[in-house]
Amino acid sequence: MDNTDNLFHPSLEAAVMKLDPEDGEQIIDYFKTHALLTREKALLQASVREQKKLLVENAKLKKDIEQLKTQLQDKQRRRAAKSLLPTAPPPQTPNLTSTTAANQPSSPAGATGAFQVNPLPSSSSSHERRDKHSRRRRGERKARSTSDLLSLGMESQVDVSRLDLRVGRILSARVHPLAEAMIVQEVDMGENSSRTVVSKVGQEAKPEELQGSLAVLLCNVKACKLKGVVSQARLLCCCISDDCVELLVPPTGSTPGDRVTFLNYPGEPDKELQSKEKVWELLQPDLQVDGRGVANYKGCSFEVKGKGLCRAPSLTNCIIR
Repeated sequence: MDNTDNLFHPSLEAAVMKLDPEDGEQIIDYFKTHALLTREKALLQASVREQKKLLVENAKLKKDIEQLKTQLQDKQRRRAAKSLLPTAPPPQTPNLTSTTAANQPSSPAGATGAFQVNPLPSSSSSHERRDKHSRRRRGERKARSTSDLLSLGMESQVDVSRLDLRVGRILSARVHPLAEAMIVQEVDMGENSSRTVVSKVGQEAKPEELQGSLAVLLCNVKACKLKGVVSQARLLCCCISDDCVELLVPPTGSTPGDRVTFLNYPGEPDKELQSKEKVWELLQPDLQVDGRGVANYKGCSFEVKGKGLCRAPSLTNCIIR
């Protein structure tokens, strides 16, 4: 411990020694030790805050890199699509041979009998075939561009209102028998029977600590097997990294079955999200926790009507997965 002599003013030490000559030195030593421990604790807390800040910045950088990758892949796909589009047919050139033959003067009777075939009908038929072919190509381009516009229109309609987010209470939790990193939970969703949910909630999470907790779950995902156990919903978590994960917590007073809504995105959720549309994958990058610890989608808060907002217990400026 350094600088122990500068912790107290000499007059204070003298006053303590005067009040208690026998134990004065021990009292001064105790105060010095306590002050140094307090200083070390403050330094440790500052380093922890700095570490969390760095983790948040790393997560943001990782997200930016993923977005840039996606943009690059989209550009590459567009270039490939453009290269596959059919090119316009070359301009038609008149049949000079047939025209020259038609303009030549008539030959003697014997020669005329040898050239009775008129070349003009065959030339016109070839022109018709080429015109039909070019019209067919133009029709294919038009149909292709129309389908592209329709697909873009469908993507523009993907927003958070299509997610069926509801409050659930974890009735029980146990470690997955085939995967230590996964936890199997039975969750009360306010329905006739509970749902089985398989999720990763971090290495430090203990099953007994999750029991009885309220959480937010995505309920219209398709049921799927994870290591042999069927999962019927998705548990939403706030995370900075795989080692720093917290449950997204609904507001106080929420009950199982309460729906989580978004003021700027009204509408009813899909009955079941189709895996081929990748709705969750498109929306998940915009599900975040802000600097106040409030969960939001593009700045619009997760809300249980009449009860409040959904929050992360302690994390800020992180993603929701």
